[in-house]
Amino acid sequence: MHSFNGLSTVKRSLQRLRFLSPLRSFSAQPNYAAYARNDDLQSLVLVEGKAKARAAILNKPSTLNALTTAMAARLKKLYESWEENPDIGFVIMKGSGRAFSAGADVVALNQLLHEGKIEECKEFFGTLYKFIYLLGTYLKPHISIMDGIAMGGGAGISLPGTFCVATDRTVFAAPETQIGFHPDAGASFYLSRLPGYLGEYLALTGERLNGVEMIACGLATHYFLNARLPLIEERVGKLITDDPSVLQSSLEQYGDLVYPDRSSVLRRIETIDKCFCHDTVEEIISALEGEAAISYDDWPKSALKKLKEASPLSLKVSLRSIREGRFQTLDQCLVREYRMSLNGISKQISNDFCEGVRALLVDKDYAPKWDPPTLGEVSKDMVDCYFLPLSEFEPELELPTTVREPLM
Repeated sequence: MHSFNGLSTVKRSLQRLRFLSPLRSFSAQPNYAAYARNDDLQSLVLVEGKAKARAAILNKPSTLNALTTAMAARLKKLYESWEENPDIGFVIMKGSGRAFSAGADVVALNQLLHEGKIEECKEFFGTLYKFIYLLGTYLKPHISIMDGIAMGGGAGISLPGTFCVATDRTVFAAPETQIGFHPDAGASFYLSRLPGYLGEYLALTGERLNGVEMIACGLATHYFLNARLPLIEERVGKLITDDPSVLQSSLEQYGDLVYPDRSSVLRRIETIDKCFCHDTVEEIISALEGEAAISYDDWPKSALKKLKEASPLSLKVSLRSIREGRFQTLDQCLVREYRMSLNGISKQISNDFCEGVRALLVDKDYAPKWDPPTLGEVSKDMVDCYFLPLSEFEPELELPTTVREPLM
């Protein structure tokens, strides 16, 4: 476990080490046209040129910048070219509209599954996870401006970078258990490294954090008011540097000093640790019920409500994922999450993912019929199946770990 102050120190140390690695080579570019469909790749991710930097702008505001295969592929292609370009010192990522990114376009994935196009779904997860690994091992300083909604995979494509900027508009969450999935896109890596058992709490309940809370727990490195962002972006964009310490000093110069308010869930960290330290979801629920019985605080009841609304299978799978992620490197987490994602969409164990997307995002009746419907009916074998190596006919996720040193 890590303390709040210790986490930021560890994160900065890892980021400094990243820039000491030698220049690496890259694999051949994939065929982006194969999955671009009618989308204009150029418009999905816009590019802004700065004095010594480039900015990638996620540009699907109508879907809250929900990620597609084409977007992940373009990001990967851009970032690889920028890393090799000696004229580019650092890279910025931001979103257009009111979101940074709401995560994967799960409605589109659900439609592909209904059409039997499972290979296209696999391509999405593989492309996204490969980009996340590229960002997590990036040789140049990276600034993610998480202004607005940053959930699921949207957080996954920002948190591995050097600097993560939160604002008064930031809304972070890992809500996957509510749609019958698991926190992925590197979530088992970064959530498991949060103070105490906060990661388990966020992964299982899908609870939201604001920008101030992201700073307090170490998910973000800097905090700005949204109204000041244009000025800050302008001044940072004029910097002629590839030195992360220069960027750090500049961001700190404009940063705001903030603390979580009295209603913040972080004020309940001791109770979170007490309840979410247990080995099973059933024990966690029992601990929360005990707290609810003796507390005047509504928080235990709210947490219980979220757990009881989530997919029972997803809860058990996600708890194990966070626990395993605590002792794994970034690449190991991504490889395991890839297995879990493919097993989760295969429908061989459960149809919870499609059912969750239907109930919450398509039909919006908010009454998913989970299978199994209760925690007691989720067997150990069902959970184990999510973590098994893929079959001999299904390739594992391949990451360039021999030429790109993974985060520990």
